[in-house]
Amino acid sequence: MTGSPRVVFLGDSLTAGLGLEPEQSYPSLLQRRLLERGYKYQVINAGVSGDTSAGGLRRLDWSLEGDVRVLVVALGANDGLRGLSPSEMKKNLAEIIERASAKGITVVLAGMEAPPNNGVEYATQFRGVYAELAKSHKVRFISFLLDGVAGIASLNQADGIHPNVRGAQLVADIVWQSLEPELSKTGAR
Repeated sequence: MTGSPRVVFLGDSLTAGLGLEPEQSYPSLLQRRLLERGYKYQVINAGVSGDTSAGGLRRLDWSLEGDVRVLVVALGANDGLRGLSPSEMKKNLAEIIERASAKGITVVLAGMEAPPNNGVEYATQFRGVYAELAKSHKVRFISFLLDGVAGIASLNQADGIHPNVRGAQLVADIVWQSLEPELSKTGAR
């Protein structure tokens, strides 16, 4: 697949597939689905455990090397876990979106929820960042990456945070719903 157009997943441990075999991460599952459906894309899993939106921004340039057609941005979980400023996260994510868009790369933004221990006001501001960015930058939006997976013990590893094999399959399904329409537009089939 070297030389093929790329779909890059810029994320944290949820994207990296912490606790799973590499082929069980949701980006790897999506690579298989792409091939099965006749899409000639190479998936790049640029997930780094522990990464924040600031870390994702710092490594954006190398993540966008090659013929990147689609960037799936799945950052913010660690910002929320650490109680980092939603306005700072918004600034970082906006810059990621703007820099990718300036290169003609289609962006899919995956939203995240903040843990409840930071309070209702924080959680509301945090959640709002994603919807505001998706609207203002006119990018495809996944309202919550872990929708239907977060908080369900049978779909997560023992830590209660990272999806297990079945949970990762459901996350892949969620992402596919927003990714596939964008792939059709970029024309690598």
